[in-house]
Amino acid sequence: MLTEQREVALEAQIGVAPSLDEAALIRAAQKGDHDAFERLVRAHDQGVLRCAMNLLRSSEDARDVYQEAFLRAYKSLPSFRFDASFHTWLYRVVTNLCLDRLRKKKVRREDDSAEPLDSAREVRAEGNPERTLLSRELSARIQEVLQGLTPRERTVFELRHYQGMRLKTIGETLGTSEEAAKNCLFRVTQKMRAALGDFV
Repeated sequence: MLTEQREVALEAQIGVAPSLDEAALIRAAQKGDHDAFERLVRAHDQGVLRCAMNLLRSSEDARDVYQEAFLRAYKSLPSFRFDASFHTWLYRVVTNLCLDRLRKKKVRREDDSAEPLDSAREVRAEGNPERTLLSRELSARIQEVLQGLTPRERTVFELRHYQGMRLKTIGETLGTSEEAAKNCLFRVTQKMRAALGDFV
């Protein structure tokens, strides 16, 4: 039991090279072991859903991408060569699906959870009308900036600030260099600063 808990803890680590246990699971899944693939899914499912949700701002779209990402991963797993970590490879699948969806939509919908968060902020700031107004203005300005970003800029921003990925990993995930990811993040940061200058 203790050994199994340690395996699950190792599998849940994200952003590091795959552990021996994860490598063994990948090899077993490549040979058709459905239980091994199921364990890989459990180790990464929350991160994949969170990434899709942050990028797409729609729970319905995020669930669709989540399902499609693991379906593609299952079909493509036999070609996985361990050149990159499984985490990076899987997130490349997820971000490509999200980028495709964002490009097709052009008009991005806000996250379903944004409204309750704003409502919660308003309740806390209820006693202070000035604070409530500032909170609304800040939220609106942030959403405006996020919606004005290109799909690639938004992806880099989300992977860095919400997924906590390093720039090198972001570059690998997007199939580009660390320097390109860094330059993209710099542009986004400049846009954020320009839009939020009077708030900071």
